[in-house]
Formats: sequence, C-alpha cells, structure tokens
Amino acid sequence: MPSDLYVTLSGQITMDTRLSTVANNVANMRTAGFRAETVDFGTILSATRSQRVAFATVGEQHIERQGGPVEATGNPLDIAVVGEGWFGVQTPTGLAYTRDGRFTVTEAGDLMTLTGFNVVDEGGAPIALDPERGEITVAADGAISQEGVVAGNVGLFAIAEEATLTRYGDTAVLSNQAAEPIVDRTANGVRQGYREGSNVNPVQAITELITVQRAFEYGNTAMRDRFQTVQQAVRTLGAD
Repeated sequence: MPSDLYVTLSGQITMDTRLSTVANNVANMRTAGFRAETVDFGTILSATRSQRVAFATVGEQHIERQGGPVEATGNPLDIAVVGEGWFGVQTPTGLAYTRDGRFTVTEAGDLMTLTGFNVVDEGGAPIALDPERGEITVAADGAISQEGVVAGNVGLFAIAEEATLTRYGDTAVLSNQAAEPIVDRTANGVRQGYREGSNVNPVQAITELITVQRAFEYGNTAMRDRFQTVQQAVRTLGAD
C-alpha cells in the first residue's frame, strides 16, 4: 500500500479529533463556566521504509483557562469568580474544580451545584446553610452570611499552570496536581448575583468548525481518489 495513503489516513484521524473538539466547543458556547478545548498536533517520523515518512499524531487536548464573560443575574445563589481561582466541588472521583457558580441550597441546607455536587470551603469541607434562616449574602471575600451571622466561606482554589486538566462533566475539571486554597482574597474573590459564561469565542469557533469540516471532506476525497487509482493499477497489472 502506498505510504501517502497512510499519511492521509493519519491526517484524517487527527482531523476527526479536532472536529469533535471544535464541535463540542460550539455546542457549549452558552454553557455557564464552560472551558474551551484545543488540540495540539505533531508528527511521527517512520524509518521503516527506504525514505523517512512523516505521519500526524493523534493530538494532545488542552483545556483553555482564560475567563469567560460575566453577567448580572440578580440571583443571590449565582456567584462568579473574580480573578484566577476555581470553586471546589465534591465528586465521586474526588475534588473537582469549576467556574460554574450557579448554586442551589437543598432542603437539608447543603450548598450544591446544579449538577448535584457539594460546594466546599477552603478546607475542602461541604458548605452547609440553614434553608429556613433567611436571605443568603456572599461577601467579596467569599464569606457567606445569613441574618448577619457568618455561616461559611466559599472555597477558592489555585491550580498550577503546569497541571494537566481533564474535563469532568460539562463544566468541571480534574487536575493531576492538588490545587491550593486561595487565602489572600485581595486579588481573587467572588461576586454575588453574577454568572460567568463560556470562554468559547463564537465567531472563531464556528469559523474553525467550517474550516475543519472542509479539510476533512477534502481528505476523504483525496483518499478515495488515490485508492481508486491503486485499485485500477492492480487490475491493470493483474490483467497482464
């Protein structure tokens, strides 16, 4: 089989990965706290033939960390991060981190995400409130008060730049390095009554989706034409 077919096939595999990633970004343009993903590709050189052949790698995915737009909602349980911190949430696989601050309080008083995970304080403990006590107020430093009495503190966590993030659900991430609680709330804090949106750039994402789709289609056409050429050559040589 000609090496150019294998090279084109490796390119199609990378395009498929990129297409899935971009399509997921587009689908979550309006998902609160969503973080876009990018894919980095490289090449692998094969020396098994008389000439070195370069194949495309499958690609390495990265989660973009920059913040999304923040909008006022007026909902006292909508909280947006100010700065570089992340909310901590308890999941079956351990502590995860999110910028989706759309919270709710259960009948038992647990502060939860809309996806059903407990929101934790800076020590990693679930935050418990009194659902019957009255209005919930969240200060800029994350202190939660009810009727003037501090009932807890929203935890904010710093994830190291070199840490590898993997997606957990739609808006949370897992880190291969433990995040550190943010104690100094002068540069990092929260805003009550606000919600952070997705950091996906809609125009850029849709443009990229169209570009990748076209490239994928061109690759399929090139592979089909090349394969038909090879088949025709085989039939011709076989007839001889």
